[in-house]
Amino acid sequence: MNKLVILSVVVVAVVIAGAAAYYSNSETALPVVERMHGDVSTAMDSPVLGDPMAPVTIVEFGDYQCHQCYNWFHETKPLITREFIDSGKANLIFVDLAFLGRDSLSAAQATYCAEDQGMYWEYHDILYTSQESQIDNGWANSERLKAFAFTMGLDMDLFDSCLDSKKYEKRVQLNIAQAQKAGATGTPAFVIVGPGDKQEMISGAQPYSVFKLVIDSMV
Repeated sequence: MNKLVILSVVVVAVVIAGAAAYYSNSETALPVVERMHGDVSTAMDSPVLGDPMAPVTIVEFGDYQCHQCYNWFHETKPLITREFIDSGKANLIFVDLAFLGRDSLSAAQATYCAEDQGMYWEYHDILYTSQESQIDNGWANSERLKAFAFTMGLDMDLFDSCLDSKKYEKRVQLNIAQAQKAGATGTPAFVIVGPGDKQEMISGAQPYSVFKLVIDSMV
């Protein structure tokens, strides 16, 4: 066993132990299923969008109040979804870097409350569809977050209880820490991870052509 393999095993073990300890005192402790993409831990973030076995993983670091994230969601993500995710060449994972305002934290928590009912990505999409230009102007406050859930037909007793109790506050904080550890200093930022844990970071709401160039070089 070479030094690189030994180091990888140690890193995974440390992250698992740390996440388990982080949640050990939580009233609603989360199951820890460790996922490593290169040196990026995605243990506590979104479900995988696309084929989990796809050769390339796009790790997106974002904030639901980030306007450049909004632009990327509407202008670039549809092409990436069509050309890479739907075709099985890549998948996408979202890691919360919720740092722009107080409602950023609440919005991120709300996505995991929706995930409890199998609707993470649908809720994720409605947030980026409904985003307004000003930060913390009320568009993503608790009442609006609950209204989004209502329009989606979610069980409101479950959703309200989840959001009001801040069930996923620690999960979001852990994701913020992982995003910063991975080198994301702003949003959006991306780490593209290919076979053999080859990886490259892309900063900002870059166009589809930039992602295509990186992904094509990995497969």
